[in-house]
Amino acid sequence: MTLLKLTGITKSFGSVDVLHGVDLTVRKGEVVGLVGDNGAGKSTLMKTITGIYRADAGAVELDGQDILPLDPGARRQLGIEMIYQDLSLAKQQDVASNIFLGREPTVKLFGFIPGFVDKGAMNRQAQQMIERLGARLPALNRPVGSFSGGQQQTVAIARALTFNPKLVIMDEPTAALAVREVQGVLDLIRRLRSEGIAVILISHRLNDVLAVTDRIVVLRHGRAAADLTTAETGMNEVVASIVGGGDTSAAAAHEQQG
Repeated sequence: MTLLKLTGITKSFGSVDVLHGVDLTVRKGEVVGLVGDNGAGKSTLMKTITGIYRADAGAVELDGQDILPLDPGARRQLGIEMIYQDLSLAKQQDVASNIFLGREPTVKLFGFIPGFVDKGAMNRQAQQMIERLGARLPALNRPVGSFSGGQQQTVAIARALTFNPKLVIMDEPTAALAVREVQGVLDLIRRLRSEGIAVILISHRLNDVLAVTDRIVVLRHGRAAADLTTAETGMNEVVASIVGGGDTSAAAAHEQQG
C-alpha cells in the first residue's frame, strides 16, 4: 500500500543544512498533513519530492521505483503533481484554457495533421472534470481571475487531475480563503482520497489539517520530529511537536499566531 517512500533525505544549500535525514511514507489514497514552523524545511522537502531540488543523499521511491535520478517532468508523468500556493493560473483565461494549458486538444486536418485547438472538446472535458470533483463554478467561460479563492482552487485541482496523478501535493490551499470556502476545499481533498489519490497537505491552519488528514508529520529543524495518527492526536500534541518539548500550554498561542 506504500505509494511514496523517502529515506534519509538530506539537502544543503552551500553551508546551510536544510534537511537532516528525513524519512516519510505516504500510502495510496492517504491524506498526510505536513506541518512545522517557517524554516522547518517543508518547501524544500516537497521540492525534493517533485524533483525541483535534487537530494544530496537518501532515496525517493514511488510505487517501489527509484525516482531520484528523474527530472520534474518525468516525475509528473509517473503521477506526482503539486499545486503551489499561488496556483499558477492564467487569470485572464477561462476554466478550460487553464485546465488544458499547454496540452490543448486539437482538431486534425486531413485526419492526421494537427490543426486548430478543439475548444468544444476542451469545454466538454473541463465540465466533466468539474463534475467529477462535485464542485460548482459560476461559468466555465469566465476568466478564472474573476472567481473567488476557493473556486480558483477548484480549477487548480481539476488541472492537476488531468495528469491522472497518484499523489497531489497542496501548499497552503486554505490560507487565503474565507471561512465559508475552506470547507469546500477540504471536501475536494476528501474527494481525491475517495478516488484513491494520495494527498500531502502543507498548512499552518492546524484545524484544517486535523479535520481532513489520516496522519500528520511534523518537521522541526529539517527533521521529522513526529508522525502522528490524526484520529489519536489533538491540537496540543501537534503544537508541542512543532515547538519542541512537552509544554502543551503553547498550543493556543501558537494556533492564534498561525
